[in-house]
Amino acid sequence: MTVARIVLDTNVLVAALRSRRGAAFRLLTLVGRGHFEITVSVPLVLEYEAVAKRHARAAGLTAGEIDDVLDYLVSVADRRPIFFLWRPYLKDPNDDLVLELAVEAECQWIVTYNQRDFAGAERFGVRIVTPREFLALRGLLS
Repeated sequence: MTVARIVLDTNVLVAALRSRRGAAFRLLTLVGRGHFEITVSVPLVLEYEAVAKRHARAAGLTAGEIDDVLDYLVSVADRRPIFFLWRPYLKDPNDDLVLELAVEAECQWIVTYNQRDFAGAERFGVRIVTPREFLALRGLLS
């Protein structure tokens, strides 16, 4: 099986930080282990940081712990600059930055809990799946 290249939507990261149960946390624990590769851009990491830090207290984490998680993700991720913007394509500009990254990096998957927000992304050859669906399709559910 080839290594899948994915983009994690911010809601998946937040869900993983808020609960150690569930598919989002399982997915996050597998990052950097060779089962799949995550792709990030500067705008996406900045969004991860802003949203994760807003939810830090509810997740029982400090800002420093959020920084540690993000530092790790960036260290193992495929980091991509984004040189083109063809927005707006989706309803939410924050979703556009996820789609742009997936298209530029030729990712096969966007992993999100908000599948409806990415309606039309399949036109670019990107599958929109939930964390559980992705793990099941890749044989990574335990």
